[in-house]
Amino acid sequence: MKASAFLYPWDVLGDPDAPARIADLGVRQVTLASAYHSTRALTPHHPRHRIVTAEHAAVLYPPDEPHWQGRELRPYGAGAWAPGDAYGEAAASLAAAGLDVHSWVVLAHNSRLGAEHPETSVVNAYGDRYPWAPCIARPRVRAYLVALAAEAAARPGAGGTELESCGWYGLAHLHGHDKIAGVALDGTAEYLMSLCFCASCERGYGEVGLEAGELRVRVRGALEPVWRGGPVGASGAELLADTLEFRTRAARELQEAAVAAVRERGGPGFQVLLHADPRPERCGANAGVDAGHVLGVADGVVVPCAGGPELLAPFAALGSSGVLAANLTVVSGMGGRPGELAGDAARVAALGATELRLYHAGLASGADLEAVRRAGVLG
Repeated sequence: MKASAFLYPWDVLGDPDAPARIADLGVRQVTLASAYHSTRALTPHHPRHRIVTAEHAAVLYPPDEPHWQGRELRPYGAGAWAPGDAYGEAAASLAAAGLDVHSWVVLAHNSRLGAEHPETSVVNAYGDRYPWAPCIARPRVRAYLVALAAEAAARPGAGGTELESCGWYGLAHLHGHDKIAGVALDGTAEYLMSLCFCASCERGYGEVGLEAGELRVRVRGALEPVWRGGPVGASGAELLADTLEFRTRAARELQEAAVAAVRERGGPGFQVLLHADPRPERCGANAGVDAGHVLGVADGVVVPCAGGPELLAPFAALGSSGVLAANLTVVSGMGGRPGELAGDAARVAALGATELRLYHAGLASGADLEAVRRAGVLG
């Protein structure tokens, strides 16, 4: 199967062996980060360092000043972890090794934006802000994300892009020194804790017949049993259904606008894929989508399959000719199964996957990469 391996620019810059090491896996393509959130990353193969700390969300290339002129919200440049045109330099090295390069763009996930512009963040039913989660219902946030998508996706030499977090972000977030696991939240409770009550969202709820003040009280009431160690209240499922119309509409508007902007800038033949989950209520990197809608907007989807291939089925059932890429983790230390890649590839293919994505070639150990090579199923 055609496969692409995820990489960061810092996996390549300063390591002359990196392009050949990736090509030797058998992949024909690399999905290279061009706009990424803050992270601390292991670089087990690099000759000069082992840990890279990206201190804040940033674009990994020099922003185009005319593109951002007059905009209040704009991307942050990277620091020493990705200096200059880190993306462009890494992309050129990979292309020289015969690899196709597509950009990897993280959109609605930016803690620095939330810290410096708190009014852009999701606000839960208790009034707590989530600075890592820009509210996509806010017009100026959506305008910023669309502009970012266009610039970060259509980098010189890129043949396409993958847009991550192109939808709602919510409570779930890998955070430094995290302390929120004391009470277990099921999917409905997590959804209710991810509902936004900023002014834009309150207006949106009103448009679908929900009074925001009453809705806030109902959400808190449904969650109250959770804080005592019980299940979410019986009204939780009803609240999810009641609010999903507005939230799905907001996500669709962002997805449609972002894809259109990328295509306009990327030109004919530029491929646009979305990291997506077929459950519309889901928040996060793999944004919840309406499967039929998103396959009518983008050229395909990248679907998380680390926990199994089941999420492919709703997309495959539509019979679309678009790309259906199964994202498999190949880092053992992150729960991946590189030694089972051949079997996993067969299983996702049986459920309709047309391509594979390998997360993440820069983070994987030498033993993990050797297992990927031995699988012999990549192309």
